[in-house]
Amino acid sequence: MTMATNATMATITTSPGPDPNPTFSEPWQAHAFALVLTLHERGLFTWAEWTAALADEIRRAQAGGDPDLGDTYYRHWLAALERLVADKGASDAVELEHCRQAWERAAARTPHGRPIELADEDR
Repeated sequence: MTMATNATMATITTSPGPDPNPTFSEPWQAHAFALVLTLHERGLFTWAEWTAALADEIRRAQAGGDPDLGDTYYRHWLAALERLVADKGASDAVELEHCRQAWERAAARTPHGRPIELADEDR
């Protein structure tokens, strides 16, 4: 991540106001959030395109039986991001799947509590 993104992450990982609890229940959620902000700021998509993609993903999930209890929100966020990135030609389904598998392999070999890092063979 760039320094600007790190600063953004520091800003968005806590709730505004007196509640000191993190906004995100898992680190990957904060990273997905920051990716959307960064790609929007860099002009890959407009905010209207993003909100339409996210709303569409949530509608799809609800139609597929998601009870919309809030625990799957960032999964929808990530799915919408992946679809929008592919639609914009910044990546494709094959590349995104390769990355997902690489992260799964890295997570599987990483001891609990340690940062997940991709090895050269994962790339």
